[in-house]
Formats: sequence, structure tokens, C-alpha cells
Amino acid sequence: MFDFAARFDDGLTYDAFLEKYGSDEHRRRWADLHARVKLTSAQQGLLAGFERDMKVLCLAGAWCGDCVNQCPIFDHFAAANSRIAVRYFDRDDHPELATELKICGGARVPVVVILSEDDFEVLRFGDKTLAKYRQMAADHLGPACPSGLGGVDQGLLDAVTQDWLDIFERAQLILRLSGRLREKHGD
Repeated sequence: MFDFAARFDDGLTYDAFLEKYGSDEHRRRWADLHARVKLTSAQQGLLAGFERDMKVLCLAGAWCGDCVNQCPIFDHFAAANSRIAVRYFDRDDHPELATELKICGGARVPVVVILSEDDFEVLRFGDKTLAKYRQMAADHLGPACPSGLGGVDQGLLDAVTQDWLDIFERAQLILRLSGRLREKHGD
């Protein structure tokens, strides 16, 4: 079994990851998307209510369009609650992690692994959310032919943000309702 906990402290913060792995153009693209992520007051309230610490490992690539469109969301989540600690790992610099986190046989990004405060794996998820896959299916499986030009639609960004919030909330509820952790915390 892969020891994610032993790797967590080797990860980089959001800014350090972009500084190390991103070109000026990558950082600009990530910053543009970061500025477009807007958590609603209900989403902020939900995140603020998280009571259990969550260690989030994120396998990513500064060059990756899917990462540009999703990883800034995680930074907003972490900013909303200090109990969420996200560490980023470059897929190409961490091949053993990339191998462990393959999806459908491929080294996809972003992929997250959420750990409990005491380093048990809670869940893994990646590389795209349901809203994004629905949009891709409509573009690629239907009569429309996508041009590949243009940015991310704000409605899709909002839906992907909510999809990721649902995933983080699911992990938080697993942690919050864990008999082991409830006994530990006396709640």
C-alpha cells in the first residue's frame, strides 16, 4: 500500500508549486482562472463549518489545462478553512505517485487524495468532475464539433467548483462521522 502520509510534507503549497513548475505564461493562466473562481456565501459557510483536518495531496502539472481549470478551486477551499491543507506534486517529478494514481490506465491530472488528520486515506478523485465530463460528452459525442478555442465558460467553472466542493464535503462528512475520530475528539 502506498504511503501517502509519508509524502505529504514533500508537497508544495499552491504558490510554491507554481513558482517551481510554472512558466510566466502558466502562472498567468492560473492567476486568471483563480480570479474567476467565486465561492458563494453558502459555499464559504459550508467550508468554514468543516471541523476535521484534511490533508489533500494534489498530483498536477502547471502545464495542464485541466489543472489550470481546477487547482485554483482547491486554493480557494484552503483559504476558506485552515483545516484544509493542500500540497501539490508535479506529475513528472513524482512518477511513483503518478503510477499509484493512474485513472483508466493513464497518468492523469489533477488527482487528489484526501487523508485524515492521522494519515488514513479517506478518498481519491480525479481527473475531471461530472460537470466537465457532461460538457465534454455533449461536445464530443453529439452533433456539435468543438473548436477548442476560447476560455472556460463561467457556468461550467461554477459547476466544477460545486462538484469539487461536494467531493471535499463528502470527505469531511466521512471524517466527521468516523467512529474512531469521534471517540478521539469526544464528539
